[in-house]
Amino acid sequence: NGRLCYLDPFEGAKAAVAESTRNVVCSGAQPLGITNCLNFGNPMKPEIFWQFKNAVLGMIEALKVLELPVTGGNVSLYNENPQGAVDPTPVIGTVGLIEKEEHITTQGFKKAGDPILLLGAWSDAIDASSYLQRVHGMKRGKVPPVDLAKEKALQKTVLEAIRSVGVSSAHDLSEGGLAVALAECCFGPGGGARVDLPSGLIAGKRLDGILFGEAPSRVLLSVPESKLRAVEDICRANGVECRRIGTVEKGSLKISAGGQALVDAKIEELKD
Repeated sequence: NGRLCYLDPFEGAKAAVAESTRNVVCSGAQPLGITNCLNFGNPMKPEIFWQFKNAVLGMIEALKVLELPVTGGNVSLYNENPQGAVDPTPVIGTVGLIEKEEHITTQGFKKAGDPILLLGAWSDAIDASSYLQRVHGMKRGKVPPVDLAKEKALQKTVLEAIRSVGVSSAHDLSEGGLAVALAECCFGPGGGARVDLPSGLIAGKRLDGILFGEAPSRVLLSVPESKLRAVEDICRANGVECRRIGTVEKGSLKISAGGQALVDAKIEELKD
């Protein structure tokens, strides 16, 4: 995410490692190592070298906590035009191992009636988000920092739920935040969802931040009703926040907050 690294190369690179490894975990795999391609401008310019140095230090911090090696990678420098350099963009690729075929997990909702769970922090932080840049034309704000201990606990929890209990789907929250992740989950065979955010969770918070904020270390799960309690127990044992926010429901994505309708869109409309 070049925008995050432009605003804070240290936290942006931490976020890149966390997102890449989290994606692999959501597929049902144990991360084994990463590779990278570091895309930057002219390192002879002090500000570009500062970006490069801090991005590497951010990657190192994340990898130490997540206990993963770097198997290799490459560096692409001098990516500039007369208007300036590209946003600093460390591209992270993670390889992982799926031990059993039944652990393979995809992001699409599967079955109407399945509870939808949000694992991780409840947040309305709008800083440094795609929404802020695309809708309001503002590439700014404090990058939400990745708490690596919480990230590690979240990944352990998701993998444990997939392997020991079984989940219907898993999808991480990243660009676009909660609303976009829900929409992407609706592109699966389950075909839709109804989400109602309780008044207690939205009191004093900005709704656009709740829908489109990009706080790190969060995952959407859908699970069979019969397995809900077991997944909640795993979350509790690992100290990971877990909230039921909705139910898989065919036909459309409906999101309301305290009874107020915010989103009501057909799946094909969302795909377009």
